[in-house]
Amino acid sequence: MKRKSFFVGIGASLGMLILILDGKTAMIGAREGIDLCLKTVIPSLFPFFLLSSLLTSAFAGQRIPLLRPLGALCGVPEGGESLLITGFLGGYPVGAQSVACVYRAGQLSRADAERMLAFCNNAGPAFLFGMAAALFPRKSEAFLLWLIHILSAVFASVLIPRQQSGDVTLSRRKSITLSDAMGGAIQVMASVCGWVVLFRVMISFLNRWFLWLLPLPVQVGITGLLELANGCCSLASISSDALRFVMCSGMLAAGGLCVTMQTVSVTDGLHLRFYFLGKLLQILFSLILAMAWAVNLLLPVLTAMLIFVWILRKSKKSYSIQPVGSV
Repeated sequence: MKRKSFFVGIGASLGMLILILDGKTAMIGAREGIDLCLKTVIPSLFPFFLLSSLLTSAFAGQRIPLLRPLGALCGVPEGGESLLITGFLGGYPVGAQSVACVYRAGQLSRADAERMLAFCNNAGPAFLFGMAAALFPRKSEAFLLWLIHILSAVFASVLIPRQQSGDVTLSRRKSITLSDAMGGAIQVMASVCGWVVLFRVMISFLNRWFLWLLPLPVQVGITGLLELANGCCSLASISSDALRFVMCSGMLAAGGLCVTMQTVSVTDGLHLRFYFLGKLLQILFSLILAMAWAVNLLLPVLTAMLIFVWILRKSKKSYSIQPVGSV
């Protein structure tokens, strides 16, 4: 712990020195980040955050027979299907936070919780239809991005090692009021904007130091791997619709360093071994499907992947893991 604090102190000191020596770049980056939040991030995301909170609250803790086949495919313990709603609709990092909260409440084993982190933390419709959709001329491309994103998470879940586990019973929580949802949406929005501004400052320094030497797609890719919102805004500079689609699909699957840090902050006590494996698999599947769309081969490639998943599910091979411990 002392060593960790030492390195944190060194990092903070270097950051302060950089700000002192080149405060102008920091101010420009912060100004651009705030401008991005006011003109793009808040208008596009805030209404979705509010409605997503109401939606996920309405179904939290309920057994949902309609989702049971999907839950069985993903290896979700019976009774935990409602976690798929927050995992697929809540947005980063709401899905991971929901899994961690259920684990801390003693309603999910540690092994199941760590495994579910691999596919229950995804970009939500707020981001996809609020920001990413603006990058493409046809609305259908945003829906296709979302389909690829969710399918990639499901495909990844099939490959993540699983163990036999019993049913779980999640507590049925009282649905939040509109006022509560408003307060939660404001809090999440403030957190998102804070990270966007911080990473916009970091990106400004990187642009000043060396990013300008790299090809434009590489610059955009690095920006997206650092912070998703800044990366998606940078995608507007990519003239090729197909390349923009493929890069956006990969960025959405990765989430970026910013999302990873947020995930770490809300999953204290859980190991992220499967989370990183799941993200790598999701990135791989997302890029494959997006590139298949770009060359007009999406249907045959998707069919082949579905057959592959079906064979895996039907095979008698063991994909189980030894229990790490249960609560």
